[in-house]
Amino acid sequence: MSVGSPTTPLVNVEANRHKDLGNEAFKQGHFQAAISHYTDALATEKTAALFCNRAFANLRLQFSGDALNDADEALKLDVGFVKAYYRKATAYLQLGKFKEALREFKLAGVIAPTDADIQQRIKDTEKEYRRIQFLTAIASKDAPPPSKVINPAAITVPASYDGPRIGEDGIITLQFVLDAMEYFRQEKIVHKKYLVMVLLEALKALKAHPNVVPIPVDATSDVTVCGDTHGQYYDLLNIFKLNGNPSPSNRYLFNGDFVDRGSYSVENVSVLLAFKALFPNDFFMSRGNHEGQGLNRVYGFEGEVKQKYDEPVYDLFQEVFNALPLAHIVNEKIFVAHGGLFSKDNVTIAEIQQVNRFRDIPDEGLMCELMWADPRPMPGRGPSKRGVGHSFGPDVTDNFLATNRLQLFIRSHEVQENGYAMMHQDRLITVFSAPNYCDQVGNKGAFIRFSGSGTTPAFSTFSEVPHPGKRAMQYSSMRMMGGI
Repeated sequence: MSVGSPTTPLVNVEANRHKDLGNEAFKQGHFQAAISHYTDALATEKTAALFCNRAFANLRLQFSGDALNDADEALKLDVGFVKAYYRKATAYLQLGKFKEALREFKLAGVIAPTDADIQQRIKDTEKEYRRIQFLTAIASKDAPPPSKVINPAAITVPASYDGPRIGEDGIITLQFVLDAMEYFRQEKIVHKKYLVMVLLEALKALKAHPNVVPIPVDATSDVTVCGDTHGQYYDLLNIFKLNGNPSPSNRYLFNGDFVDRGSYSVENVSVLLAFKALFPNDFFMSRGNHEGQGLNRVYGFEGEVKQKYDEPVYDLFQEVFNALPLAHIVNEKIFVAHGGLFSKDNVTIAEIQQVNRFRDIPDEGLMCELMWADPRPMPGRGPSKRGVGHSFGPDVTDNFLATNRLQLFIRSHEVQENGYAMMHQDRLITVFSAPNYCDQVGNKGAFIRFSGSGTTPAFSTFSEVPHPGKRAMQYSSMRMMGGI
């Protein structure tokens, strides 16, 4: 099946011009510009093909909700337009909703029963859906957590292993972490025994935190806030090169989305958790929307862990993710969470502290909104371009900050051309730390440093660094299924 852009000229000359500009921008990988041109074309002539074109560009930016809306608009104009069902199915795959994706692929298959590509998508999606159903069916609520099942003492390390080791006393040292960073850099894998020891120690440290963790910073120490790193391990190493390794006087807060998409997610999150285990009160990690089962199945982390280690290690990672705090407050004035704010006003820190975070990410509620919501320039609230959560305006930011006597909200969750962006009268900052996102976007990365007890952000931006040959999404089930 051809899922690219339409070539049939539109009736309206201006619409046709914008369609052609959108197609060219899409080919160049400028998806936001393509969306703008398709929107201009649709303002003067609405066709199912144009809506599906815009849906395709939205899918490339992971705006699954907007893609679903565009596909639905296409179907209102032409209920038999097969590409619209195809776009809807792909959007549902991005959201980890395999049942819904299978339904849409099957609808496309009814219209185009001889299309080999669609029939293969049906088979691949059905296989993955059945696999998830099976895993859900055999999971027992009464089963002990993975941390109580996996025993590092029972794991044998062969004499041939030449990597970093944790001593018999079980203490994770700085030298071990530095050696592990280098071993990972060489594309070697730290032995399962020692990774499990790191995960168990990090789990213990994370469970000791409340949902919202205070980070006091005195005159002798700084804290650096980093956004999404998404398995871009070599860019993480570059952050430490530029800004110094973590230490009690050089604290870090990584604000979620450590895994998925980038194909060195195991290395990335393992080093972060090793620093958490080493410096439990000076190294901080917030949960992002990608630290959960649904997206890990789609965007690569599950496949990567199972290829590099095994299923018990993957299950242990999920238990660790369920223990990650939801947010942090720096210097009593700066609120830091991965995604956004809430669907109701006057939410207090005390309310967030009462949420049960020790579970997979729900589809609604405060926990979901903290990881999924996005800001918008206009006041009020609206639907999410992602299909989960919502969008919120400057009045929502003002209400939350005033209610909790805070000055600034720092979040991540969205790629930024320059690595960071300021919105809502500079009271909201988005920081994103994965440069040249997915090896194709061309954006800068950034981090924010707060010195001493001050609340003035100091921004640093940086470009991507070379990494070995594994392309982004190497382990993604969508890549294996041909969905990207």
